[in-house]
Amino acid sequence: MAESKRDYYEVLGVSKNASDAEIKKAYRALAKKYHPDMNPGDKEAEKKFKEASEAYAVLSDADKRRQYDQFGHAAFEGGAGGAGGFGGFDFNGADFSDIFGDIFGDLFGGSARRGRSNGPMKGANIRKSIRITFEEAVFGCEKELDLVLKDPCESCHGTGAKPGTSPETCPKCGGKGQVVYTSQSFFGTVQNVQTCPNCNGSGKIIKEKCPDCSGTGYTSSRKKIKVTIPAGIDNGQSVRIRDKGEPGVNGGPRGDLLVEINVSRHPIFQRQDVHIFSTVPISFAVAALGGDIRIPTVDGDVIYTVKPGTKTDTKVRLKGKGVPSLRNAQVRGDHYVTLVIQTPERLSSEAKEALKRFDELTGNTLHQNDDVDGKGEKGEKKKKKGFMEKMKEAFEE
Repeated sequence: MAESKRDYYEVLGVSKNASDAEIKKAYRALAKKYHPDMNPGDKEAEKKFKEASEAYAVLSDADKRRQYDQFGHAAFEGGAGGAGGFGGFDFNGADFSDIFGDIFGDLFGGSARRGRSNGPMKGANIRKSIRITFEEAVFGCEKELDLVLKDPCESCHGTGAKPGTSPETCPKCGGKGQVVYTSQSFFGTVQNVQTCPNCNGSGKIIKEKCPDCSGTGYTSSRKKIKVTIPAGIDNGQSVRIRDKGEPGVNGGPRGDLLVEINVSRHPIFQRQDVHIFSTVPISFAVAALGGDIRIPTVDGDVIYTVKPGTKTDTKVRLKGKGVPSLRNAQVRGDHYVTLVIQTPERLSSEAKEALKRFDELTGNTLHQNDDVDGKGEKGEKKKKKGFMEKMKEAFEE
């Protein structure tokens, strides 16, 4: 049996709200600790390195992370066997060069990769959660979120500098946003690249701050964002809204808004994947004689004909009355109903007499000690009647 995979966020030791920088930092530490070059012959370390690399390949890619947040490991089943992967997973598109360059270029005597120029960076993602009803999850809906979002300051156009002035290049890092510290170790020269403490990584120094944004370059305002919830979404899954997150840095694109869905419990229905399950009580008479009953579904009540002689816990399948598939809304699961025979708790005197009469016709179980071996007063064996014949006689009295 194949070993189940651990959650990618758990593998890297980060939360589901982790930023791209936090994910990269976590993977960098694990890669440095478990890389095969650092642990020759250690199969367990190699296994952990592959596991961490697979997690990073998914969570560092915005599109793959969106799929994983919605569908879990199932999002990559059945097509993940591309070249370059570990254990059948496709690593195409994952960029490890900067991480391994920093780690192994520094450790093994090579010159460290110098800090890259302070280019555009995508803004951080924003995560919010909303609660919807069971039916809204089945058929989809539209919700409106009230959020406080940042926008570039209109006075300084996002520079953070007072109108009429401009930010200056940081003299400490030369505008790169990073500084390099060099030291000697057992492995040779080690160069550590860190964020410039003078400009906090921006590469710019603002001497006169914009009075409207206090030098941040952004102002906050309350906005209403419409969210379209797709039909078939399940509890805990997320909807991604592009470019509705935090503003980017140095002209980079905005982050995304990730809306986590919490589905309320339904008093009647339970859901498993795309199928719905429920229990419907039926009377003893309907179970014995058959008849039409109403079964509640997410599409409304349906009429179902119960067969005569139906036993309790009989399963009924209502095809196509389940939940739409997220991948194809035209395909729906089924609704499975368990029929349970109800025993009446309060009976009138007439009903009690009718049941006694019925009991006599169906075997006299109420007085079985008075009629040993199914014989009457004269010791003659009673003629057995069919169940339906007995029922008919009982209800015709």
